[in-house]
This record gives sequence, C-alpha cells and structure tokens, in this order.
Amino acid sequence: MTAAAAVRVPVLMYHEIAEPDETASRLAVSPAIFAAQLGYLRSAGFTALTAAELAARLAGDTGPLPVRPVVLTFDDGYADFHSRALPLLDEHGFTATLFVTTGWEQDPDMRQSAPGRMLNRTQLTEAALAGIEVGAHTRSHPQLDQLPEPLVREELCTSKRWLEDELGRAVPGLAYPFGYSSRLVRQLAREAGYRYAHAVDNRTAGADADPFRQPRLTIRRATTMAEFRRLADGQATLRLREDRALTGGWSVVRRIKAACC
Repeated sequence: MTAAAAVRVPVLMYHEIAEPDETASRLAVSPAIFAAQLGYLRSAGFTALTAAELAARLAGDTGPLPVRPVVLTFDDGYADFHSRALPLLDEHGFTATLFVTTGWEQDPDMRQSAPGRMLNRTQLTEAALAGIEVGAHTRSHPQLDQLPEPLVREELCTSKRWLEDELGRAVPGLAYPFGYSSRLVRQLAREAGYRYAHAVDNRTAGADADPFRQPRLTIRRATTMAEFRRLADGQATLRLREDRALTGGWSVVRRIKAACC
C-alpha cells in the first residue's frame, strides 16, 4: 500500500451556517460553533485542501498530501456561506469547496422553492475569486438514482455548463444531492466531464475509494466539539456508527426501488 493510499482524509460536509432561530434545519451550524471548529483544526495543525486538490493528490496527479489534510465542503449554495463562512475561513487561513444547486441561483421560479436564502451571482463570483472551489450539486437537487438516464444527463450537464459559463473556469467536481448515486449515475458523471464526485457515507476518504464515490462526514447542529475533534482525527463516534448503518440500509432499499421502477 502506498503512503497516499494509507492516509484517511476527513471531508467535512456543511450546509447552512446559521443560528437556531434562523432555520429549523438540523444540518445548520451556528457561526460561533463553526468558528470554534475552524479554531480546533488550525490549532491541531490541519491543512485545508479543496475537494479537487484532494482528488488530484489521491490519484497521484500532483504532490503528496500534507501531514494532516482536511477538506471543508458546503452543499446547496446558501447565502450565509458568503456572509458568514467565507470571512471565518479567511480568518483561519482555510480554503473550501462549495457545491451549488444552480437552479436555485439562476431560475427565479426555482428560487421561490429553495430551502432558504441562496447565493446570488455576485456572491458566487466573489467566493470563487477568493479562492473557493465551486462545484456542481445538480440543477434542481433531485434524487439522481431514481431518475431516467436523460434527466440525469440534463441535471449533471446543465449545472456544470452554467457554472463554467458564469465563472469562466473549469468545474471538475460534483456532489450528489442527498449523497445518492448509482452505477449509472456515476458513469454519466464521468461522461459529463467531472473528474470526481462526493457522496456522504460518513467515512473518511482515501485513494482506495472510487473517485466518483468519495465519502464525507456530516457536520450538524447536534455535533459537539468532542465529536467534531474525534471526526477530524479519524475516530469513530456513536453518531457516526448510527449514520453509517442508516446509510447502508437505505442504499439497499434505494437499489431495489430503482430496479423495480
């Protein structure tokens, strides 16, 4: 086993950075808690990579991984990434990857049904100019593994193309909505020109995983600092074991459902 293959990397998945009275989402993390988490990562000697940098290093396309790598990812494209997460990331010297559901950015009708206040084009561009990697999270945030092939292609290709046109740069990364994918979805992601894709799975990432099925660790409002430290350090927690069990069981159900329908 190579040194790169042996390294396990925590890829942390965030959504909103918001106070409890601003959102009912259990996946939201308050700004103060988020700042404390970044403070721990910095004091513990972690080096933040973008998801694209991690994929390239695991594939051996660039240099070796740092001693303590971590990847910070944010799903959906909430406006509070620009107003709250971005300043804190800059303060602590960390980069991140932002996976954007493009329909909630570009389509006024879809924006009406978005789960919260989403980034506008100016904020998205400013995040990219600040060194944040922007990846795709499809156009309408569907359960990709339950869609017919033409609709999967449309979701993957239109979101990638819109982001590349808007930002003027390549978009190599994808995060599956809800973490759901299938063999067909992963094949179509490759054909669409993505170089890597993230699921959830609640495991650390490594070179032994399918680059189109790299796992992430869920950070939620209920994540305590003790749990966060254990997750970042690659140690299992009770909540993590529960999440893995639920993910595994639900994957079986979804494969059966997709095959029947």
